[in-house]
Formats: sequence, structure tokens, C-alpha cells
Amino acid sequence: MITTSGLTKVYESRGRQVTALDGVDLHVREGEVFGVIGQSGAGKSSLIRCVNLLERPTSGTVTVDGVDLTALAGKGRRAGKDLRRARSRIGMVFQHFNLLSSRTVQDNIELPLEILGVSGAERARRALELLDLVGLADKAKSYPGQLSGGQKQRVGIARALAGEPKVLLSDEATSALDPETTRSILQLLRDLNRQLGLTVLLITHEMDVVKTICDSAALMQKGRIVESGTVAELLATPGSQLAAELFPVSGHATGADRTVVDVTFHGEAATQPVISQLSRTYNIDISILGAAMDTVGGKQIGRMRIELPGRYEENVVPIGFLREQGLQVESVEDPHGEGAPALPLQQHVLVKESAK
Repeated sequence: MITTSGLTKVYESRGRQVTALDGVDLHVREGEVFGVIGQSGAGKSSLIRCVNLLERPTSGTVTVDGVDLTALAGKGRRAGKDLRRARSRIGMVFQHFNLLSSRTVQDNIELPLEILGVSGAERARRALELLDLVGLADKAKSYPGQLSGGQKQRVGIARALAGEPKVLLSDEATSALDPETTRSILQLLRDLNRQLGLTVLLITHEMDVVKTICDSAALMQKGRIVESGTVAELLATPGSQLAAELFPVSGHATGADRTVVDVTFHGEAATQPVISQLSRTYNIDISILGAAMDTVGGKQIGRMRIELPGRYEENVVPIGFLREQGLQVESVEDPHGEGAPALPLQQHVLVKESAK
């Protein structure tokens, strides 16, 4: 549904060039909620503004719903008719709402339809329908100044849906809200994704947003996508930086003759007493150094850092047991600094088969 290829954005600032996007390749599938996460300055806002061509890319292409928007941009600074028509199928939700204080809630929602030349009766019908959809049916005649932050964002979402878009872009839509309101807005976005079949691309710096509603995610650093995939794929990828940040665990070996591993639980294994089974089966004492568990996409997922007695080579069989249960196991550190020995190919295949 959304594809960028070699997307680059360079800004001129005080006689020097600043590269905000550096060859970004991104693919968002139809109907999914895709999160782009990164620290300030990573290029997230530039990316989402280039997706709907509010910012013109320096190079590269942006395709939305099969339409190459960059080909429609032309050379002028103003958007042409074809680009405006394509943009009308892309909704945008902003961090600070961007509502007009002099207009009522209903009038704010009607504004994009007014620009598109939709009749007054049809604008009113659509606005009231959308207000009901976002849970603000009784606020049509209110003004933005009379609303809470969460209510303002709901109006912003309703306005973004006025043109019946197939794609909804969310630019840090919850970062100005308190935690409880954030949860309600994220749930609304997920509900709209399911009810309307919307493809949602959102940017955020909050890991909880990714865990709460995202099907897939990408990590941005210094204008580049350094990691991307479905959340489930990322959690099952050894050494995934995004997985480690989604479920952070810590702890170090208590001695030179100890083995520390990170265990990722997902699927049916997340509800099984695997660690206690391991302890009983091999009659070993296991120390839990840290753990993080949460629900992602309706499924319980977590990571645990455990310490096993003995060096790594003495724990090949217990670690193999964990992998046979469909768990992802990564060695954290080796007391000699040599790292854990690589698994034979046969064991990699066994892990993949058992995870099915």
C-alpha cells in the first residue's frame, strides 16, 4: 500500500546541507498498522511528510495505493490537480491537532470536504457520521477550546477521515497526551484500522505505542531504516535492536563459570512453565536476572534473562531444550570474551520447525 524507494531528503540550512533521509526503502502492506520509531532527529517526521509530499523528496520515489506520487509532483512548488486528488485519499493526524479555533468541531471536520467542493448537505452528513464514529456525537457545535486534549485528537482523526482515505498517517499523534488518553486514542486507531480496512503508518518515539497496536515496525537512525519487519519477526531475530528495546532486560553473570542467555517467549510457549521444566529435567538451579512481559497483537510475548551454572559449552543440551520448545535463545556474554559458539545449521532448522 505504501512503498518508498531510495527516498532522500536534503535540507539547506545556513549555507550547508543537512540530510534528513538517506536512501529510505520502506514497504507497508495493505491493512496493517506500521510504526516507525526512533529518537528525535532520526528523520521520522521528514519521512511521513514525504509520504504525502507535504515535503518534496530530493530523490527517490513514493508510491501509495499503486500511484507514484513523486511522478505527480511536477516541478512547481504548488501541488497540481492530480497530486491534490491523490492526497485526498491519504488522511493525516498531527501531534498538536491543528484545529481552527474559530470553527466549531463540525466545521473543522467539514473543512477538507469544503476544499474538495463537496455540497453543504453532504459535508454535514459526513461530519456527523464521523463524529459518531470517534465517540463525539454530542460535540458537533462545540469549539476546540472547550475540548480536552484527547477530544481534540479525536476531532483531528475524524477530520483526517473526511475524504474516506485508504491510508492514515499519524505524526506523533499521542505524544502530547497523558497515558490513559494515549491508550484510548491508540485503541481508536486500531478499531478504525479494523472497521474501515485502513492502512495506518504512524511515527513515534514511544515503544509502548509499537507494542500496543503495531503489526510491523521499523527503527530509524540518522535518516536510515536500520531494521524493519513484523513485530513477531523482529522478536524472533537474534540480535534485533528493536526487539531488545521493546522488551528490555538486564543482568550480568555472577561468575566466570556461569552462562547468561536471553530467552524470548512468544506463541504457545509464552504460557508454558518452560523454565521450571528445564530446571526439573536437568536438575539445575536457574537464576532469573530480569524479565519483561507484555501483550502484543493480542498475544503474550516476553523476554527473560537467565543465568545457568557452568560455561556455555556445558549448557548446550539445556539451551537446546529451550530451543526445542520454540523459544529464541541468545547468548548475552561469555566470561572469556570469545562469545558463544555458533549453532550448527541443523539446530537452526530445528528451532524454525519447532516454532511453527
